[in-house]
Amino acid sequence: MKPTEPIAVHGTRVNERTQCAHYHSERDIIAIQHKCCGEFYACIQCHNEVASHPAQTWPKTEFQTKAIYCGHCHQTLSIASYLSCDSTCPHCQAKFNPGCANHYHLYFEQ
Repeated sequence: MKPTEPIAVHGTRVNERTQCAHYHSERDIIAIQHKCCGEFYACIQCHNEVASHPAQTWPKTEFQTKAIYCGHCHQTLSIASYLSCDSTCPHCQAKFNPGCANHYHLYFEQ
């Protein structure tokens, strides 16, 4: 795995692992690039607090876009890879919060 430079992740009290004021458990380590603005945010609440526009969901036709950022290894994943990864980063095997699946409809077309 080739190390990469960290991506700027926006939000409220975001740390180097992409944890924020809203989600900060040991497994809350992903950020999502938002379709509407192309910026990475730690969570939808962070986007809604910081951005001056409404969030948009990624259409299924764009699920090959690398829009998921692992705050542990700083690699990006395609949306399709993330949705099929069983809550484990395929690059570093860090565990993601499985509860994130409850919010997929806020980010991704269902």
